[in-house]
Amino acid sequence: MRDRRTNVLILGSGAREHALARACAKSAFIGKLFVAPGNPGCATVAHTVPLSLAEHAKVIAFCQREAIDLVVVGPEAPLVSGLADDLIHAGILCCGPTRDAARLEGSKGYAKDFCREFGIPTSDFRRFRDPKKAKTYIRTSGAPIVVKADGLAAGKGVVVARTVEEAEVAVDTFLSSAGTLAGAEIVVEEFLEGEEISFFALCDGVIAMPFSSAQDHKRVGEGDKGPNTGGMGAYSPPAIVTPRLTERIMREIVAPTLRGMNERGSPFRGLLFAGLMIDERGPKVIEFNVRFGDPEAEVILARLKNDPLPLLVACASGTLSGNRPRFSSDAALAVVMAARGYPGQPLRGSRIGAIEDAESVPGVVVLQGSTREVDGAIFADGGRVLTITAHGSDVADARERAYAAIDRIKWPEGFFRRDIGWRAIAHNIRKAGAVDRSWPGEQIISG
Repeated sequence: MRDRRTNVLILGSGAREHALARACAKSAFIGKLFVAPGNPGCATVAHTVPLSLAEHAKVIAFCQREAIDLVVVGPEAPLVSGLADDLIHAGILCCGPTRDAARLEGSKGYAKDFCREFGIPTSDFRRFRDPKKAKTYIRTSGAPIVVKADGLAAGKGVVVARTVEEAEVAVDTFLSSAGTLAGAEIVVEEFLEGEEISFFALCDGVIAMPFSSAQDHKRVGEGDKGPNTGGMGAYSPPAIVTPRLTERIMREIVAPTLRGMNERGSPFRGLLFAGLMIDERGPKVIEFNVRFGDPEAEVILARLKNDPLPLLVACASGTLSGNRPRFSSDAALAVVMAARGYPGQPLRGSRIGAIEDAESVPGVVVLQGSTREVDGAIFADGGRVLTITAHGSDVADARERAYAAIDRIKWPEGFFRRDIGWRAIAHNIRKAGAVDRSWPGEQIISG
């Protein structure tokens, strides 16, 4: 990196952006640090700016006025709408893919076709616009089966249908003019069984480097029941991700994805997030995302030992080589506290107390998402409101700390799952020593 300090703008307003801001604020290279629009948590470590991410010209004007060297895009929608293209055209580095490369997340159908074309393992699927044809295919295939809205749906456009009837309802929901969440096309795909992981790779358009992995909990209810959400919690590292599996994921999924993007004239730069199902045959792609996950970013960044800023700059500038990301041998676990009514219509405006008391638990940080501040008090202002993230010697230790902190928070109108990390506990990480210290995707150091 250059000798002078790097001015950074992080775009987004969730707990992911709070985590990114905290990490960048500690960088030895940081100059001015802004988050737009941010939240009260972000404001404790950075300057928050009331910018609309949909107004690209205003974002660019701000970057030029403040001499921003790097923009880090948190959420997917600005990337799908081409914000990275506009920033690059204006001569501003952006850690995030162009509009064409972001189609990997922006269209489920595009991603499935891409996997088929470039030999990337994924489930069998069909694309539909006609609900009658979709239902005929579902009845022929039987259940369980998966129905996905084609476009962006904030983690809520997927139905894992256990019955044909449930799948048909999903078809009507996603394709009807009154209920369409994310476009007029759906993907109906084979139900995969196994263990799901979120795998992240740093990419500079040509080079890809394994970053880290996590397991999240999408369902709103304990026991993985209820509708999908944007994520109710996560932990890192998953015991299932061994050195051999990491190498296979890089070889069979990440490398051909970068190669395919280049062949299509859309080099991928930024964070490639592959949602994978792992079974005895190996990994298969469930979906691609094109940015840090939320709440996965919270637990991965909690374990990162490197200065993150050189890695982000390298992704954006096409200079990813040399320094590998290094991670603590410890574990991190995050629990999302959501407002009552989520993932439907969340209750807004309830006051949250004792956040500072929760953060007095060793190894815990309370990351703010959908919050607002009024006269020094914090209020819920959306669905996923707080992400309580804990660092511990293993997943069980981190989980104990996280829930001890949650029990101190005073927010009767909030709810959370009490079983985050259950897979890790079932794996009995402490006794099995499941984290291999030689994993190339996580250059692990002690402490």
